[in-house]
Amino acid sequence: MRFAHLADIHIGAWRDPAMKDLSLEAFRRAITIILEKQVDFVLIAGDLFNTAMPAIDHLKQAVILLKRLRKQNIPVYAVPGSHDYSPSGRTILDVLEEAEFLVNVMKGSVIDNKLKLNFTFDPITGAKITGIRGKKGTLERKDFEMLDVEPLEREEGFKIFMFHTSIDELKPEELEMMDSIPATDMPKGFDYYAGGHVHVVDQKSVVDYKNLVYPGPIFPANFSELWKLERGGFYIYEDGKIEFQPINIKNVYKIEISADDKTTEQINHELKAVIQGKEFNNTIVLLKVGGKLKSGKPSDIMFKNIIKEIYDKSAYFVMRNTSKLTSQEFEEINVGAGTAEQIEEEIIKEHAAKIQTSFSENQEETIKKILALMSEEQKEGEKKYEYDARMKKEVDESLGV
Repeated sequence: MRFAHLADIHIGAWRDPAMKDLSLEAFRRAITIILEKQVDFVLIAGDLFNTAMPAIDHLKQAVILLKRLRKQNIPVYAVPGSHDYSPSGRTILDVLEEAEFLVNVMKGSVIDNKLKLNFTFDPITGAKITGIRGKKGTLERKDFEMLDVEPLEREEGFKIFMFHTSIDELKPEELEMMDSIPATDMPKGFDYYAGGHVHVVDQKSVVDYKNLVYPGPIFPANFSELWKLERGGFYIYEDGKIEFQPINIKNVYKIEISADDKTTEQINHELKAVIQGKEFNNTIVLLKVGGKLKSGKPSDIMFKNIIKEIYDKSAYFVMRNTSKLTSQEFEEINVGAGTAEQIEEEIIKEHAAKIQTSFSENQEETIKKILALMSEEQKEGEKKYEYDARMKKEVDESLGV
C-alpha cells in the first residue's frame, strides 16, 4: 500500500501578486511527484483552499490538477479544513465531490446525540477511511465530544482517521496557547492518523495511536512559516514506512539583525554589510530586525533603500518583519489583567489622551468604533473590492470624512 498525505495547501493564501501563485505551483509539483510515485490514493487533511469560496481562476487550476489524478485512477480522500468552511457550512469541496474529483470522508449521522461515522472504502487497497472536519475556532471539538468511537475501533482492516485540528501530542512550544485536543479523543487502534491545520512537519506514535502525522503546508503561508520551514512538502506512506517529500519552489535567504543598544546608523551599516557582495537570484529574502534601539527611531532605518538594493541583486521577493523593533522613545504602557476587551480599552484610554486629532471630540469612542468596524470579516459572497469599498465607506462615515 502506498498513499500520499497532504494538508494545508491554502490555494489563494498570499495576496501579493508575486507570491499568490506559489501555493498553487507547490500543489502542481506535489501532483507530479504523486504521479511519479504511482500512489494508490491521496489524502488531503483540510484547507485545500484558503477560503470557502475561492476565486474562479484558483478553482479552475485546482480542478485541472485533480483531473490529472482522476485520469490515472488515483482517488482523493479529504476532510474540509477550517478555511474550507464558510460560517453557513458551505464549502467548495461539496462541488468537487459532486464532480467526482474527491471524496469527503466525514460521512455519518447523529443518533441520540452520538456522532456515528461511516467508513469510506478504497476499492484498490481495501483501506477504510473516515475522519472529522475542521472548523474555525476549534469548533470541531464538539464533534469529537459526540463521536461514538466503539464501532470505529471494532472495525477490522487497515484504517485511516483524518482530522484537521491541533492535538496535544504534536503541538510545538510556540503554539502552546493554541486550542487543542488529546489524541485520546480520536478512536484508537487505527493504522494512520492523517492530520492537518497545524503548520508543522512532525510524526509520532504513542500507546494505542501509531502514526500521528502532520505533513505541514505544501508551501508556507506567511513570513513566520517561511522563516521556520523555508519550504513545504508532504508525506508518502508505503508499507509501514513514512517518508517526507520536500517541495522546493523558491530558495529562502534569512537576514536577522538585533537592534539592542545600537543606533539607527549602526543598523543601516549592518544591513548594507550583510548584503554586500551577494546575489539573490530568484530567492525570497526575509529581513528581520528586532530589539530596542539605543538612539533614533525605527523610521530612521533605511529599509526602502536596502530592499531596493536586494531587488537589484535579482531577488524574487523581499519581506521584512520589524514587529519586535522598538526605540528608547517608545513609552511602554503597563495594563492590569483582565479580558481582551478590558485590556484594549485601557490601552486606548492611555494613548487617546496623548494623541491630538481633528477627527472627533470623543477620540476613545471613535477609536473603539473604528476597531469594531475593521474587525468585520468579508461577508459570504462579497467580492474583495466590495469589501474594501464597504470598509472605507464605513470608516470614513465614522470619522466624518
